[in-house]
Amino acid sequence: MILRPKPFPHHYPALAGAPSTAPMGTVPAWLRRAVPDAQSLAGQAVGLTDLEDVALAAGAAIGALDAVVRRQERWAGAWRQRLALAAAAATAKQAGRVEDEAALRDAVLLTRPGDFLSVGPAGSMLLAWRRLAGTSAEKLLTEASIGAVLDDLGLRRDDDAVGDLADDLRQLSASIGMVGMLTGAFTAAERYGFARAFGCWLADALLAQRLGWTHAVPLLGAGGALGTSGRSRRSAVASAATSTESDPERAKSLLAAQAHAALRAIDLFAELERRADRLLAVAPKLRAKAADVVVEKLLSDDAIVASEQIAGMSDRGLRRLFDRLVELGAVRELSGRATFRIYGI
Repeated sequence: MILRPKPFPHHYPALAGAPSTAPMGTVPAWLRRAVPDAQSLAGQAVGLTDLEDVALAAGAAIGALDAVVRRQERWAGAWRQRLALAAAAATAKQAGRVEDEAALRDAVLLTRPGDFLSVGPAGSMLLAWRRLAGTSAEKLLTEASIGAVLDDLGLRRDDDAVGDLADDLRQLSASIGMVGMLTGAFTAAERYGFARAFGCWLADALLAQRLGWTHAVPLLGAGGALGTSGRSRRSAVASAATSTESDPERAKSLLAAQAHAALRAIDLFAELERRADRLLAVAPKLRAKAADVVVEKLLSDDAIVASEQIAGMSDRGLRRLFDRLVELGAVRELSGRATFRIYGI
């Protein structure tokens, strides 16, 4: 059983331009070995087979991720949004679409600010996952937020169903264990006829609220198809309370998927930490006006376009700044194009 920790403060003081002072260690080899393969669990002997053992490994992986989240690095926004992009690409593929991460990034970043109707169906999927990563965790499971996410994912809904679902999720969050909460998120999505991707979204939101994180970390969405098909006619909370007994294989598969996702997120954290430290190290050398604003935008989001409107900086000045940052090895050009370029750490 994992106890619910107290929420931590939303802001910690940080020295401007200072790189991380506590390098992130790699995931222990024993933990990587302990996490079973979600796809090969059913019906096979793959090291850990008991539900309790899989839950223990998943708990260790989530505990390691929790330590990462609680560092609240300046570049955690870029980390969460990069994970959101991966989840959106998996969601689009699961829906039979052809857009990859680059196409999804283009759909959102090359659209005029506020013109979200032009991003297309796949772009809307990215907006759903960006909402998960960028909205305060305590506001994720309100009726308004749930309705907006369902719209982004292209799922039909009615207001009564959204209200009932929000009630079920509040009960899940308050009165059931971690394993039941995970399986209950998918049971709730299925009960109302929604796609598995939405179950992933709900599970990530519930995890963030249970652990007291200020923002959710997109985890399960990047894992592709999860859970079993079919819809439950029972209440989501009642189903979650018995699901580990009635369908332990599904519970094990979901736990393993969550554990793998946590380890992937930690690996990406370590990779982005090195890149962010490089950006912060060269930041004092930048002489362009509003360079500090550009640095903060790079640390807080997946990427920004070279035509971004930044007060105090011309288009030409911004392009020259990006050229300088690329030359210093502090950012990367992500589109591979000569025009409409996109940059990120």
